[in-house]
Amino acid sequence: MKMNPHFWDKVAVKYAAQPVSNPDAYEQTLERVVSYLKPADRVLELGCGTGSTALKLAPHAGSILATDFSAGMIAQAQVKAGSDTVRFLQADTFSPGLKDGSFDVVMGFNLFHLVEDVDAAMVRVHDLLKPGGLFILKSPCLAERSLGLKFGLLKRLIPLMQWVGKAPFVRFETIAELDARIIRAGFEIVETGNYPIRPPNHFVVARHI
Repeated sequence: MKMNPHFWDKVAVKYAAQPVSNPDAYEQTLERVVSYLKPADRVLELGCGTGSTALKLAPHAGSILATDFSAGMIAQAQVKAGSDTVRFLQADTFSPGLKDGSFDVVMGFNLFHLVEDVDAAMVRVHDLLKPGGLFILKSPCLAERSLGLKFGLLKRLIPLMQWVGKAPFVRFETIAELDARIIRAGFEIVETGNYPIRPPNHFVVARHI
């Protein structure tokens, strides 16, 4: 899944200490996710970071395997661990330990705009799900025209920040482009929403078909 774990290892401690930037939008997202989870569901979270979301969702699923390819992020998640329902594992989407057809739900929040080979990653998510399983994601769509000058400047600055190790890979795409990727990977979209609206952090629930 062509991401640089060293960048995320370096920022893991600082990342763990940061408060949620938009608590209302975060809680709204959790509410929508919970509405789709069932007590017996076997759930996989990709890019779990320091594990807060998996732990919040733990009471609503049978089990959650929360993964991140960064050892630093998983180390911070292990500090928080306190639910028998959640297991943390250093892994990425293509790790061979994740078996095809093993999960009822696969989740990825604020992840897929950071993945270079995103189309292959979404196909892999499709393979990991049981038929009829759900892919639930939330991803900032930074190429929407309404974002204006601020994000145009950010787009120009990111390559320089990447060159000095201060930024990861970031994809700038529109809501329509993200939805099209999901459909091409073999999913039917059943719900969308933008939490927050600016920049649009696009929430999608899609069903394996």
